[in-house]
Amino acid sequence: MNKLSSKELDLYSNQILEDYDAKKPSQIFKNKVKVSNEDALLIQNKVTELRVSRGEEIIGYKIGCISKDTQKNMGFTHPASGYLWKSELHQTDVELNKKDYSNPAMEAEFGITLNRDINPDLVSFDYILESVQSIYALIEIHNLVFNGDPPNGAELLANNAIHAGVILGPENMVPNNNEITDLKLVYNNEVVDKWIDKKWPFDMLGDVEWLVKDKAKTNNILKKNDLILTGAYGFPVPIKEKKYIEVMSSAFGNIKSTFI
Repeated sequence: MNKLSSKELDLYSNQILEDYDAKKPSQIFKNKVKVSNEDALLIQNKVTELRVSRGEEIIGYKIGCISKDTQKNMGFTHPASGYLWKSELHQTDVELNKKDYSNPAMEAEFGITLNRDINPDLVSFDYILESVQSIYALIEIHNLVFNGDPPNGAELLANNAIHAGVILGPENMVPNNNEITDLKLVYNNEVVDKWIDKKWPFDMLGDVEWLVKDKAKTNNILKKNDLILTGAYGFPVPIKEKKYIEVMSSAFGNIKSTFI
């Protein structure tokens, strides 16, 4: 696959941001454009630069595609990542409008905030664990749209790993190791996805070291107070006509939101 020219990268990046702002993401992929995963990451970074230049604030990162099956389906050999934005951070009980999203789909997930800047040269599982300030259960919002031909990894990366926002639950201090929790995603009081016997910190922090090393390649250092979404155990579930969304964790609290 030929590398995109600088002109093409700029064109696609501007178009992706325009489409995202218009609540119609990923329109360029309807034209079956061919983009490598490497160029898709360049597009993601260029879109990020455009958003920062107009005054938006990065507050952290998301890890996605932690499942080996999902990675294979996307054409990856490792997880994916995207940026989190202050303008898209919400608190539990928020009311949001479905019209602000395209095929809105949710994941139940855990997130952490950091108590220090992360030195990539020192990173290890224990170093990351010692760097955790707080833990949250949360809802991650996605625009679940793929217009191109599979595998859709490049399309996912170019669209910021299809991230569209976070609904944050209550803050929790770092518990003792081997804390066990379940996690449920609930639509209109019906459980649509669930996991049991998830163990802190091993089932939450396993891919953060990858994120640190991956971001270091482009001189992006994880900073104190950054929010990190540590990776969902399932695939985003569209809400369709559902209105009341909840995530429940026996150890880390519950989150509620309404989509009108």
